[in-house]
Amino acid sequence: MRVIIVRHGQSSYNSQGRIQGRSDLSVLTDRGCEDAKLTGIALQGLEFDKVYASPLQRAQQTASIVLTQLQQQDRLQADDRLLEIDLPLWETMLNQEVREKYAAEYRAWKERPHELTMSLPQADGSESEFFPVLALYEQATNFWQEILPQHQDKTIAIVAHNGINRALISTALGIAPAQYHSIQQSNCGVTVLNFSGGWGENVQLESLNQTSHLGQQLPTFRPQNIGPRFLLIRHGETDWNRAGKFQGQIDVPLNDNGRNQASLAAEFLKTTQIDFGFTSPMLRPKETAQIILQEHPNLTLHENADLREIGHGLWEGKFETEIEAGYPGELARWHNQPESVQMPEGENLQDVWDRATAAWQQTIRQVGNNAQTGIVVAHDATNKVLLCSLLGLGLADIWKIKQGNGAVTVIDYPDGIEGKPVIQALNITSHLSGGILDKTAAGAL
Repeated sequence: MRVIIVRHGQSSYNSQGRIQGRSDLSVLTDRGCEDAKLTGIALQGLEFDKVYASPLQRAQQTASIVLTQLQQQDRLQADDRLLEIDLPLWETMLNQEVREKYAAEYRAWKERPHELTMSLPQADGSESEFFPVLALYEQATNFWQEILPQHQDKTIAIVAHNGINRALISTALGIAPAQYHSIQQSNCGVTVLNFSGGWGENVQLESLNQTSHLGQQLPTFRPQNIGPRFLLIRHGETDWNRAGKFQGQIDVPLNDNGRNQASLAAEFLKTTQIDFGFTSPMLRPKETAQIILQEHPNLTLHENADLREIGHGLWEGKFETEIEAGYPGELARWHNQPESVQMPEGENLQDVWDRATAAWQQTIRQVGNNAQTGIVVAHDATNKVLLCSLLGLGLADIWKIKQGNGAVTVIDYPDGIEGKPVIQALNITSHLSGGILDKTAAGAL
């Protein structure tokens, strides 16, 4: 089951810098209407079994415009469980007003969102404590539990809001409420989730917060950011990726398609100011990085051996059928319990986690607190481990994250390198496929 999640277009309150919550006073701006139209065009070719939308008018407007482009207006259904996060004390206020009037609460909102409380008056004159983020996660969970069984093997869309979309994505993947701010949803940004079955079964985040269809290759790098932006990129395709052969630390070079993918990534990032570059020293990521940096010839490309791919040991150079024959049951365990597998004469995921996260910390310290943008080019397992670490997930969760060959993931440190990272977008492949779906070869690790 495929789920396309869309945030509503820019609203009047968005443009004014106001907190909306469940207030229904905000409507789409002209830009919001145009972006909704562009989103509908980007989704053409997809047939939706149902489109669920928040009943608030900014989401209903967006869904209506999108579905007009698709000529699927009859698929729309409003659902109260897609209402935006409830922030009754802050609604309609300017962000700056909230920061000043509710300084302690706003700091909790940013630093410990799961602990944010609001006191609400009751009919009997008393007050009750309300946890907005925790309530939102419960709301999202209830939505999934009812909706998933209804649309197996189908494609649905959800048109809602920044907060509830984050909660939907987080509850599906198992990201804790404390990590509420670790992912972002731009106006009319598109996220793709793939479910293998019902609630609690395998799920994959194919992509997060794509904005290329809006003429915005990467989500906006906000001027108030004091920390860097990292573009985490998986290397281009190799012949072994195409064939489905495990390569691991065997130094397989890019094939012609992989070089083309790197060139397309270079073109995609041509107008982005690139200030630094890091790579695994292996041939496939290094050549990918070099092709991208041809547009930025004065940069030094730094190599870090701890960004190399997982060592598959005796599995390297083998097809899955050969691995199953030589190590019965181990391949299934790798697919279902990857954290439990020790590669024969190779590594386990904890080894990769330890060295890759250490390499990441070394990299961000080397870059420092500069509002700069740079690339880090590595591998499938390496990238997945890093992203799980940044999202508060564990080794068992690596298959929840997709990294296509030549894909770009955007990681910001808006409050500096000592602050929490934000995944602004994940697994962007629009420059490779021309659409919102990842059509790169799955390949082997």
